[in-house]
Amino acid sequence: EVHLVESGGGLVQPGGSLRLSCAASGFTFDDYAIAWFRQAPGKEREGVSCLSSSDGSKYYADSVKGRFTISRDSAKMTVYLQMNSLKPEDTAVYYCAARRGFYSDVDHRYDYWGQGTQVTVSS
Repeated sequence: EVHLVESGGGLVQPGGSLRLSCAASGFTFDDYAIAWFRQAPGKEREGVSCLSSSDGSKYYADSVKGRFTISRDSAKMTVYLQMNSLKPEDTAVYYCAARRGFYSDVDHRYDYWGQGTQVTVSS
């Protein structure tokens, strides 16, 4: 059975940092691209960052470029999202998702989803 479990969310002040983790199990990790999406109250879910396993290619939304970094540890079957210089507009529930093959920033192309972790950026 496939599981994706996010952790690392919390409350942080503007300008602070958090590192989210997505622990995967139940599938061949290196065959899958992993992405982070987020959804703020009253807004549509948006792709934040994606990482393909096959060639290591990455995607970042314009809103997070230069502040967020995605990485993966295949031995631990975990993907990380390092978030620096956080802003109040980064407040959302963050989800990780997995799809076979190359990454996509479109949520309905992903097969597996975690439950989400809340990130709140506020003073």
